Amino acid sequence: MTPELLASLAAMLLSLAASYLPRFSGWFNTLDGVFKRLLMLGLLAAISAAAYALTCAGLGSQLRLSLACDAPGALDLFKTFLAALLANQATYQIAAPKTKG
Repeated sequence: MTPELLASLAAMLLSLAASYLPRFSGWFNTLDGVFKRLLMLGLLAAISAAAYALTCAGLGSQLRLSLACDAPGALDLFKTFLAALLANQATYQIAAPKTKG
């Protein structure tokens, strides 16, 4: 499984949780549409930053992260982040319950 696929699947699960997980979806649905997108962007960016920080702290191999703590590794992480972001937003557009009205 590639890092992009794994990140995309995790991002899709996050989006589905925002749509259907009882307490989280109730809170999430009260937010403005722009803030919803920015929140997802921030969550995905925080997860990506944490993965890179763990790798640079020397814990990447112990956590089986296939990421290098260098410029090419950061570029790979950015590409993976973009794939996750696209999967997250597409999943929300497709799977979120639509309100009548």
